[in-house]
Amino acid sequence: AYAYIYALDQDLKAIGTQLTYFQVDSGEIQNFKRHFTLTELEVFFQNLVANYLKWAETVVRWEILRDKSIGELQFPFGNYRPGQREMAVDVYRTIKINGQQLIQAATGIGKTMATIFPAVKAMGEGLTEKIFYLTARTTGRFAAEYALDELRHTGVKLKSLTLTAKDKTCFKPESACSPEECEFARGHFDRVNGALTDMFAQVAFTRIAVEQVARDRRVCPFEFALELSLWADCIICDYNYAFDPRVYLRRFFLQENGEYTFLIDEAHNLVDRSRDMFSAKIYKQPFLDVRRSIRKELPHIYKSLGKINSWMIKARKKCEESGSTCHEKTAPEDLFPLLRIFLKRTERWLSLNIKKPFREELLDLFFTISGFMRVAEQFDESYVTCFEKLKKDVKLKLFCIDPSIQLGQAMNRCKAAVFFSATMTPMDYFKKILGCDANATGLILPSPFPDENFKPFVYDKISTFYRDRDKTKEQVSQAINTLVSQKRGNYLIFFPSYEYMMMVVQFFQSDCADCEVIIQAPGMSENEREEFLNRFSRENHQTLIGFAVMGGIFGEGIDLVGERLSGAVVVGVGLPGISLENELIRKYFADHHNAGFEYAYQYPGINRVLQAAGRVIRTETDQGVVLLIDQRYGTHRYRSHLPGEWDPVKVQSQEQLAQALQKFWGRQEIKI
Repeated sequence: AYAYIYALDQDLKAIGTQLTYFQVDSGEIQNFKRHFTLTELEVFFQNLVANYLKWAETVVRWEILRDKSIGELQFPFGNYRPGQREMAVDVYRTIKINGQQLIQAATGIGKTMATIFPAVKAMGEGLTEKIFYLTARTTGRFAAEYALDELRHTGVKLKSLTLTAKDKTCFKPESACSPEECEFARGHFDRVNGALTDMFAQVAFTRIAVEQVARDRRVCPFEFALELSLWADCIICDYNYAFDPRVYLRRFFLQENGEYTFLIDEAHNLVDRSRDMFSAKIYKQPFLDVRRSIRKELPHIYKSLGKINSWMIKARKKCEESGSTCHEKTAPEDLFPLLRIFLKRTERWLSLNIKKPFREELLDLFFTISGFMRVAEQFDESYVTCFEKLKKDVKLKLFCIDPSIQLGQAMNRCKAAVFFSATMTPMDYFKKILGCDANATGLILPSPFPDENFKPFVYDKISTFYRDRDKTKEQVSQAINTLVSQKRGNYLIFFPSYEYMMMVVQFFQSDCADCEVIIQAPGMSENEREEFLNRFSRENHQTLIGFAVMGGIFGEGIDLVGERLSGAVVVGVGLPGISLENELIRKYFADHHNAGFEYAYQYPGINRVLQAAGRVIRTETDQGVVLLIDQRYGTHRYRSHLPGEWDPVKVQSQEQLAQALQKFWGRQEIKI
């Protein structure tokens, strides 16, 4: 093709070409020289362009068909839920003006459809080129897939892709990701066009569909999905594909101001996730392990690893002198040159593609350090360097305290962004921490469900401060027992930490002998989580009490509809535990916003509380109660952040609580 273009430009009748192959393993060079006439090159070029033109025409025809169908699209459910139309209108307006918006929408409004529907309508009008539905949870991806299917059932033509992480979709996880060891990587680019043609006939590029075609055509499923992303109208994926400096989709985001819309689901999770994405850590032990493995065979890399290991030993001594942790406001500039030398030497050896037992171990370390150095390039006053001694090992972390700067920069990758969640309290905090611009708007939508179906209670006569927990644990247990004994059902009891939970469980099991108790365990597998949730059945013949940790696997993202959950107890105000990182956050935001405690502890805590309480009412027919236990709920500082429609009943004794609960459940029985 280049030869034809050059010959045409230079008005040549014929031209010589040379193709050079370099054999990496042996260093052998082979040259292939050919002489072509302009006519021969023209035939080749026209065939090449004809194939591309055929594909381009297919894509254009699809876009015309898509936009026509979107123009005829009506809301798929006939009627909007309360608050849903207002949300959809605001999302559309935000996309139209290339703006940013934060939306707190209570459970039941239908947030997924209220964001996807207006975004699709905007696409049909040429206001956005592609929709990125960004979510942190599998349940969020399923909800987006369901919403898109509902739109397609109305006749709209829309192609969507669910992008799955490489390690989850890989067909050969035990093999190296190379053509030499994986038959799906070997010849991938020779076969991928056929796979794309097969897949383009479909509309929902789900994980199952992508993997099926990838197996049939014998192509790498992850690389195939990345190719498909170019032709998808809506991409459903994890936050990191838009924000993480190590893995964001460069095919879309290398250039700023793409004609894209970001719909950011469960956006309250983006605060911690972005800190993780913009931070990086390394440990001493892997350097030592790899060094031992390559000792006799790779002396240059062995030497560079020795220097890095010596540096890490000095860092460990620094930790020992400070206890077990320490930090510095500056970057470890003297370490970076050592890491760059390691990367340069390792990359040179890896390019030789020599099979050795230690190759994968060395490759893993190479990728870890590459990612670390990518984060190091961003180090500024919003970062600190943290050290932590772990027995003989030491951890070095470049910790991003304030993710707002990089999130703000990442927002330049799109034209419009909508952050939405059931809990974004207070909204000004989220506007700042998520890097929103000064013109970003906010919208708060209350619960669409009947007020009489839900009753929150505040018991503010019990202290759950760390210093008081031992002497008040029996009172907490009694309050839980009072709540669950008023009505047979299933209940979730949330604590701020596992240790505190176990302290109270011991008392509770003796107080409530006729209840069945299940307890969240650390590090539960997928099957164990599923088994835990399956115990919350409508058919339980005795009261079931599930003890869990706020902010954990059962604190959000689960749906226990109807009689599967009758109520919840939230013990404490959800404050994260005191740690080096949280204290660094506190000090930084005290200096920069005069709100250190709020940013580090209070605001993350209250959102955990609201997420936990939000497990109770999931549909318009659900009925349930929530009990908040902590004396701080009696103060304006905390009560002001509870939803306005809650209007909680304040109780000051076990007797008052029992009477108030009996009154609520009595009304529900009368309604039935």
